[in-house]
Amino acid sequence: MLEIKNLHASIDEKEILKGLNLSVKAGEVHAIMGPNGAGKSTLASVVAGKEDYEVTEGSIELEGENIDELGADERAHQGVFLSFQYPVEIPGVSVTNFIKTAINETRKARGLEDMPARDMLKKIKEKSELLEIDSKFLSRSLNEGFSGGEKKRNEIFQMAMLEPKVAILDETDSGLDIDALRIVANGVNKLKSEDNAVIVITHYQRLLDYIVPDFVHVLHDGKIVKSGTKELALELEEKGYDWIKAAL
Repeated sequence: MLEIKNLHASIDEKEILKGLNLSVKAGEVHAIMGPNGAGKSTLASVVAGKEDYEVTEGSIELEGENIDELGADERAHQGVFLSFQYPVEIPGVSVTNFIKTAINETRKARGLEDMPARDMLKKIKEKSELLEIDSKFLSRSLNEGFSGGEKKRNEIFQMAMLEPKVAILDETDSGLDIDALRIVANGVNKLKSEDNAVIVITHYQRLLDYIVPDFVHVLHDGKIVKSGTKELALELEEKGYDWIKAAL
């Protein structure tokens, strides 16, 4: 599904990723953990195609196709979804109108007509019910006045509607209380399938109590230095990241 090989990436001439390798298959959930400054959010941004970063070496493939030369919007149309740590507010644009535009732009990029209004409304209803989202929420301006939990729930709703091949959740647990965390995690779990893959980037093991990963990777100084199962996350919680550094 997603293949990252020997990825080197810089921002403002400072190298952040230093030969990172990662293979994610369809149906899998991968968790990326690591201390501040390890390169976790840089990895998410580079895969999503953000222009701030320069890839100096290596490659990124989605379903066997190289996407290195594609812009962020083109990668989104191909099926890469990034959930931001700090979603932006867009006053005057409702959640519903935003998602309608996003879906139809993706369809346009694939040579398809706009989704018929009836089908769009049916899909919105199905996905909002799946994620326990009130209809009043969908009429609000995008992220304006939203709580942290509401912003993250909205991102999961966008993920549900867009049905990406690879969803990258960049510290989606940041600032969430336990109730909001459960709601977001429940949404992610409902959307997992054998046709997509999820990458969860987090500092803390607590999220992985709700979204159980198939693999856990530890990122340190721009590289994945250790991989394992959920037990690795528990070990990190107990021993801290200094344990990993000492073992290098």
